[in-house]
Amino acid sequence: EGYRSVVTEFILLGLSSSRELQLFLFFIFSVSYGAAMLGNILIILLVITDSHLHFPMYFLLINLSFIDMCQATFATPKMIADFLNEYKTITFQGCMSQIFFLHVFGGSEMVLLVAMAYDRYIAICKPLHYMTIMSRRVCTVLVGVSWTIGILHSASHLVFTVNLPFCGPNKVDNFFCDLPLVIKLACLDTYVLEILVLTNSGLLSLICFLLLLISYTIMLATVHHQASGGMSKALSTLSAHVTVVVLFFGPIIFIYIWPFESFPIDKFISVCFTVFTPLLNPMIYTLRNKDVKEAMRKLRNRHTVSKQVF
Repeated sequence: EGYRSVVTEFILLGLSSSRELQLFLFFIFSVSYGAAMLGNILIILLVITDSHLHFPMYFLLINLSFIDMCQATFATPKMIADFLNEYKTITFQGCMSQIFFLHVFGGSEMVLLVAMAYDRYIAICKPLHYMTIMSRRVCTVLVGVSWTIGILHSASHLVFTVNLPFCGPNKVDNFFCDLPLVIKLACLDTYVLEILVLTNSGLLSLICFLLLLISYTIMLATVHHQASGGMSKALSTLSAHVTVVVLFFGPIIFIYIWPFESFPIDKFISVCFTVFTPLLNPMIYTLRNKDVKEAMRKLRNRHTVSKQVF
């Protein structure tokens, strides 16, 4: 029992120590967070209320929106509040729960993006069997699997981290508890643990990324051989998906190339992941999608009609 954690809270160094910049960031992130939440809530409402969107693809899409809302919420509101606080602290439990949620939502989203690619693959390569293969049960299983993998992936990280002895330095150079940064603060040699964490997250990211790469390559090849009519629609959907994948995996890959060096850009990447990805996904999917735009138009018309009635 020689080692025991004496650290009860961590100090988050945040994004900047400049007061002016913090007030500016407070404004920017408040607006971004609000827009991300509104955008994703709107997509969920549209899909639920419009029967034309009761398709497997949109069922997966509202789950992506839900994960994005969680992803935006586990750290961003605290960061926004911290811009106004001089001392940005977080309790030990709070820190561990941030690590847990980051990996649950990150892991789930990776697997869900693979499920969405599988859905597009069936739609493009086996269109006649689409509704039988992508039944409601299959979609529910895919979403269930994505959450299960996310939770297991995260729990496997946390099992090690919770029991580490923290007895001295407690400054985390970011706006939330990032696993590699927190592990470094433990009072023992964490080299093996760092490799374990890296392998765990790196493998999951790599497997998902490769599966996505292969499936999109097959789809693009298939679309290329098809007639031009369906081609533009398929291409527009695919390009939206590929954009989301690149925006999501780009930062992750960057982080894993230099895992234990701390770069100023790491904070920028953390912001992309927690603030901008949840904001961009609804924009990318809605702006590129005719059915969703049509549903929005109907919703707007219904709203104007009801206003005229009263």
